[in-house]
Order: sequence, then structure tokens, then C-alpha cells
Amino acid sequence: MTKALRFDFAAIAPDIGRPAEDRLISGDPQFRTWNLEEAEGGIYCGVWEATPGKWRIVYDEWEYFNILSGHSIVTSDDGDVFHLRAGDRLILRPGFKGTWEVVETTRKDYVIRV
Repeated sequence: MTKALRFDFAAIAPDIGRPAEDRLISGDPQFRTWNLEEAEGGIYCGVWEATPGKWRIVYDEWEYFNILSGHSIVTSDDGDVFHLRAGDRLILRPGFKGTWEVVETTRKDYVIRV
């Protein structure tokens, strides 16, 4: 097995999803997720995309992400507001609670540690 992995969108079919009904606040957001890698120890990475809408988020894991395109607003229950656009990066720690609002279809690459 090689120790490097190239991310080729054409070779990966995206998983399609949406927020759970009990978390949906507004809109009809739909997700596409290209899962690139799952490694021992609970590490996941790939690319995620969402269409406009707003929903509640609750993190039990660590996530680092980099916004590739679009505009989203992540708001913590503590009142911190993060306007996210291409080039913005954020880490969400276990226990983070708040909302994710996609203003303009947003795509991010991510690494999650469970």
C-alpha cells in the first residue's frame, strides 16, 4: 500500500445526505460528501458540499476544515459567529454546539478525528 493518496473526484461517488429533520432550522440543504480516507484510530478526510439552509450542529469529534468555495456562517451557542469563505479555516472541538448556515453553496475539505 502506498503512503500517499491522490484525491480524484472522478473515482469517488459522493454520498448524498441532509441534516436530520429534528436539527433542520430552515431551507432544504442537501449534502454531497466525497470520503477519501478512513484510517485506523478514527481519522476521516474528504470533501463536503452543502446547498443553502440552516441546521443545528453538535460535535463529538475534532474537525479541521478549509473552505474551498461558498459562504457559510457557523454560530456557537456561546454567541461566537464565524463567517466562512474560500480560504478560511476552522477547528471545531468535541462539545461544540451551535448552528451551521449555508448562505451560498459551500464546499470544504476536512479532517475528522473521532
